[in-house]
Amino acid sequence: MLHCPYCGSGVKENELYCITCGKELPDDLNHRLEVKKRLNRLWYIPIITVIILFISTSILYLYLQNQSSQAKEYYEQGEKFLANSEYEEAREYFKSALQRKQNFAQAENALSFVDDATTVKKAISAADSELEKENFQEALSVLDDAERSLKNYDGSAVNNLVDELILHRNEIKVEQLKSILSQNPTIDELKTLLWEADAIKQNEAEKIVESIRNQIIDFTFSKASEHVSNKQFTDAQTIVEDGLKYAPESEKLGSLKTTIEKEKLSFEVTQEQRIEQAINVEAEEREINETDAIELVSVKIETDQQGNIVVKGEVKSIASDPVNSVLVDYSLLDNNENEFLSNEVYVYPDTLYPQETGKFEFTHYDIQEDIEKIDIDVNTITWYLNY
Repeated sequence: MLHCPYCGSGVKENELYCITCGKELPDDLNHRLEVKKRLNRLWYIPIITVIILFISTSILYLYLQNQSSQAKEYYEQGEKFLANSEYEEAREYFKSALQRKQNFAQAENALSFVDDATTVKKAISAADSELEKENFQEALSVLDDAERSLKNYDGSAVNNLVDELILHRNEIKVEQLKSILSQNPTIDELKTLLWEADAIKQNEAEKIVESIRNQIIDFTFSKASEHVSNKQFTDAQTIVEDGLKYAPESEKLGSLKTTIEKEKLSFEVTQEQRIEQAINVEAEEREINETDAIELVSVKIETDQQGNIVVKGEVKSIASDPVNSVLVDYSLLDNNENEFLSNEVYVYPDTLYPQETGKFEFTHYDIQEDIEKIDIDVNTITWYLNY
């Protein structure tokens, strides 16, 4: 096939000019075939370009791979120093890792942690300084702020630093507890301090917990024992139960609790017996008050200056309550023991209290018998009670 040697368009054998580019075609038909050969040689250009691009890309890839490998090595070295809390050395390695590989997220995060860890170390030193001044709350506040700055990190290095913060915080809390205990706090304050001390996981704190708990036990035992002595068993039980909240394994308080329960039961039984006894005694006294409250002490007959027969007597109250309006009923008898007169007379005073005596007296003006021939017999004595 014939082609235009200038533009490569197809032409016919009898054409003198190219209908595409307008140039005159060569007369020699062989010249019209040369363009094909040129076109065939042009295929080498893209092949060579592809080869060059491949080689360039390969070189770039190998370079980047090498940079990435070096960045990884630097990062791993930095991690080793970080694990030993050698922050300055770790910082240099993380920087080198970032220089060889941009957008290295792990290295960026590690470098950020190193900066915060350095700040935390300074905060620990500042807290120790506050502790020396006994500014306990300020020291704790500094450590709390430092720990909050680590909340977005994780890993063993972070855990080690947090553990160090906790260790220092516990030391400060222990010193704070010692300071408070030296001021002789109240028992209620001791109960609060016990929970605070118990939350501190440290050997010295455990000793403080034991000391506070013993103080609570001793106080509870003494107070409860006082109430037991006063027969206030419910109050004693309440005190012991409260004490056992803070010392649940105390053998001393557990034993006292058992003792209180036994004493309370014994006291209640005794009280019931006393009540029953009191009821029985009251019933007996009531019966006495109603049937035998007044005892006749004496009664006699005599004459006054005018020769009138006078009856005189004395009674005594053996009741347990006051009695009122005591009335004596008596009869006068002759020599044959025959009643020829009966009479009633009130005792004075009107009210007789337990073990108190009263008297009665009555003058008969119309009796002519000889006094030597008269005898007297008290028939009944009646009275009233106040209930």
